[in-house]
Amino acid sequence: MGWFTIEPADADTYVLSEYGHWEETHCYLLCGAKRALLIDTGLGLADISRETRRLTGLPITAAATHAHWDHIGGHGRFPEFYVHEAERAWLEDAFPLPLAAVQRMAADCPAPPEGFDAQAYTIFCGAPARVLRGGETIDLGGRVLEVVHTPGHSPGHMCFWEAARGYLFTGDLVYRSTLFADYPSTDPQAYLHSLEKIAALPAARVFPGHHALNVQPELILRMRNALRALDAAGKLHHGAGTFEYDDWSIRM
Repeated sequence: MGWFTIEPADADTYVLSEYGHWEETHCYLLCGAKRALLIDTGLGLADISRETRRLTGLPITAAATHAHWDHIGGHGRFPEFYVHEAERAWLEDAFPLPLAAVQRMAADCPAPPEGFDAQAYTIFCGAPARVLRGGETIDLGGRVLEVVHTPGHSPGHMCFWEAARGYLFTGDLVYRSTLFADYPSTDPQAYLHSLEKIAALPAARVFPGHHALNVQPELILRMRNALRALDAAGKLHHGAGTFEYDDWSIRM
């Protein structure tokens, strides 16, 4: 059995999951008529391009929802990639975490893929083919996605919205577990604003960045409403603590 668990979401959309690591990161391969888009490239513990080549012969562009290590680990396998302007410097040797800390997190799994060496793990650096700001469209040939800038978890976080199918790829903005808004580069107020933005989209299906895949669109509304309540109570700020709800929590 390989490192990646691969599940089709439909005939030309695939979910590539890394369940062997506690992060349980999901990447998404979207195939159009002319090219494919890989939303996030995962942890980088195993070669994700080997899997994507088996799924499509189309040229593949990688687009990170955000430039955290667990979403850009496989970027080196894809010469063409996109990033938001607010995190471009993170990919140009200005990553906000020390390498040793990232290596410890990468190694924190009971059964890493064969050949993985945490001490040899490096943080990806490179120059993007395109810098995004939000509002752009990405045309794959018969499939068009809109880039939605959704800061909060990170300054350049992006969601990808495919209106024709009602698909919303939420990265680390929305998933079922603990949301992180306590790091210096996070912004709880921006988090709420971003939830307001995507709550207005008529999503039929939500594709999260981590953990359980069965995320219903109503979770976005519940998260937005909870953050609205925290804001009204003066608790939507760094240092406020962790707030737990039925199937998710947020740490500030």
